[in-house]
Amino acid sequence: MKAHQSSDQGTKQYAVTHTDSEWRKLLTPEQYAVLRGHGTERPGSCALLYEKRPGAFVCAGCGQPLFTSHTKFESGTGWPSFDTPVEGAIETSDDDSFSMHRTEVHCSRCGGHLGHVFPDGPPPSGLRYCMNGVAMNFVSD
Repeated sequence: MKAHQSSDQGTKQYAVTHTDSEWRKLLTPEQYAVLRGHGTERPGSCALLYEKRPGAFVCAGCGQPLFTSHTKFESGTGWPSFDTPVEGAIETSDDDSFSMHRTEVHCSRCGGHLGHVFPDGPPPSGLRYCMNGVAMNFVSD
C-alpha cells in the first residue's frame, strides 16, 4: 500500500472520533493504512471491485453509507468507482501530494480517507469517485 500525506482534516471535529490506538484496534492494518494513513490499496486487490449486488457501500471506519450500488460503474482503473455519493456522506479537500493536484474524498462522519474524485466520470455527474475498496464495507439490500 502506498501512503501519502494529503490535506489534513485534523482540525475538524467529526461525529465519530477515536484515538489513534482505538483506530488501530477497530480497523485491520490495511484499513488503518488507507482510512487513517491516507494510503492507497493496490489496484484490483479488493473484492468490492467486483461487487454487483444491490446494496450500499459504507465506511469501514464508522458504517456511514457512502455510495449505493446503482451509482457504481466499471472504470477500468482497478478501484471501485462511483458517479454520485450519498448526499452529505463525503467531503473533499485538496491533495497536492506526489507533485500533482487531486481532490481527496473522505467520510464526512469520521474523516477517514476514501480515495479521490476526478472529472472524467459518466453522466449524470460527470465525476468518477475512485475509492479504495478496503476503506468500505458492503451491505446488501
